[in-house]
Amino acid sequence: MAYSDFTLAKVRETFELVIDEKRNLFKEVSPIQPSAILTTLLNEYTQLATAINTEKARSELLIMPVLTEVRRQLNYQISLFSGTDFDVDSSKGLNGFCDFILCGSEEQFYIKAPVITIVEAKNENIKSGLGQRIATMLAAQLFNQNTQQGINTIYGVVTSGTNWRFLMLEDLTAYIDIVEYYINDVEKILGILLQPFQSALLQASS
Repeated sequence: MAYSDFTLAKVRETFELVIDEKRNLFKEVSPIQPSAILTTLLNEYTQLATAINTEKARSELLIMPVLTEVRRQLNYQISLFSGTDFDVDSSKGLNGFCDFILCGSEEQFYIKAPVITIVEAKNENIKSGLGQRIATMLAAQLFNQNTQQGINTIYGVVTSGTNWRFLMLEDLTAYIDIVEYYINDVEKILGILLQPFQSALLQASS
């Protein structure tokens, strides 16, 4: 068993989770102005990515530019991994491939705690990726605990590049945001992605 085997029902049953789907999780988050670099890339790539309409094209042309913008906005104090194995506990099915991982560490040669945000690329069907994403968030939670990193909340994203659905995991409660954001609201998307890292970096510097 691996991350990709988990549906939403399966992950809830296996790990005895509470699933909360009724909250607007990020309504108080302030938008963040994108750099001129990201604005230019999205203006050029959005139509191309949707015309090609493959998961690979959307990942490379839409998702990666947004995630590298997060790293840029945080002055490269975080690390970004793409297409990486994240094997944490195979006995629980917490093993397999992650599309993107964001860590609150500058180490770029290997995944180092704290793992804060896990991102999954989906070509179109966002809902089908929710169970798999929660499973990887549970793995990130366990990974951080094993390295004694006190991160209370793990964040997750399932995105087609044009549509973004955010999640949060706290203890054994998984929150799925009721709002789905779109790439033309990239300022809000950036604000949500940046929020957990600003808190983590502040804790690390104190």
